[in-house]
Amino acid sequence: MDAGMDSPVRLERLEHVVVLTIDRPKALNALDAATLRALDAAIDQVGDARAVVLTGGGEKAFVAGADIAAMSTLSPMEAATFAGLGQRVFDKLEALPMPVIAAVNGFALGGGCELALACDLVLAAPNAVFGQPEVKLGVIPGFGGTQRLVRRVGSMRARELVYTGRNVKAEEAVAIGLALRVVTEGTVKDAALALANQIAAQGPVAVRLAKRAILDGDGADLRVGLAGERTLFGLCFATADQKEGMAAFLGKRAPGFTGA
Repeated sequence: MDAGMDSPVRLERLEHVVVLTIDRPKALNALDAATLRALDAAIDQVGDARAVVLTGGGEKAFVAGADIAAMSTLSPMEAATFAGLGQRVFDKLEALPMPVIAAVNGFALGGGCELALACDLVLAAPNAVFGQPEVKLGVIPGFGGTQRLVRRVGSMRARELVYTGRNVKAEEAVAIGLALRVVTEGTVKDAALALANQIAAQGPVAVRLAKRAILDGDGADLRVGLAGERTLFGLCFATADQKEGMAAFLGKRAPGFTGA
């Protein structure tokens, strides 16, 4: 069953694309434990979608961060457990077999920036603001920011952003590799849907295997990564999509991929 109307995470199916919306606009979509668990459940409902779009409800925020009011009284053990919940859910999102596109509208700070970092691609509205401001609260990123930010923008830039807690506006986010591009016309959700549909039109098995090759090779020795790529390339030739794709190319027609 899809996420219910009362859930802080809404799920919408649009043909081959699933849209997940963090919908707590009065709290700027901040992540408390209940919202993380709702996101966890929604991820389980993605099914055989060919792409996923993740966005925030309202105009002010993608996700403004973790819920500070909920965190303020945590004990050290409770804080570690809360971080573990966020890391587990974000790991699960990142591990989805299909690409996930973050449509960032407004603030993506702290846990919101970490959520975007767990996505494959990030599109930014002109008002998007990214950052890991946790040190301003006397803590560090706990949902993967010290790890994924380094992998996305490089060690020195990540250190600067984490150590200073400085926010980054949309154009700078693109310049440092934190976002793919700034969407200047229409809405960022519409742009993300257009990109998701472009991905969904490709061979779905090939896209999933390409994502697996990239994830498995990230941080691995080049020879290990190349060996994995070689194996996954060979697996493509056991699929109906490979036969259809190449037959369509040779026949000068559009392919009819089925995901088999």
